[in-house]
Amino acid sequence: MRKSSAQWHVYRTRFLIKAKQLTAATAFVDVLGREHHGKVGDYLVESSDGTLRIAPKEIFEDVYVALEHGNKSWPEVKMDVKTAPKMDFPSPSALVSRPEGFRAVEKGGSQ
Repeated sequence: MRKSSAQWHVYRTRFLIKAKQLTAATAFVDVLGREHHGKVGDYLVESSDGTLRIAPKEIFEDVYVALEHGNKSWPEVKMDVKTAPKMDFPSPSALVSRPEGFRAVEKGGSQ
């Protein structure tokens, strides 16, 4: 492998998960019909949308770092609506890219 002048970058995963280490072999079928199997030491992982999967111990412990030991609930986002900053979002039609010369026609209208 050649030594590169490129610098290393630090990455993190984008998603928060809850997990617990299995103390017994476990198997289940998820809501999509996929079979999951885990052995003692693997991790049962719950995503923020509630889906469950099993991650092998070696992969899980290589990828994830605990934020708080024993945190049993999802972090709460508390925002006072009265003091929250006003956010202006573009209309959905402003986000659609249209070819030059394209003209939207209202329903029931003519071209």
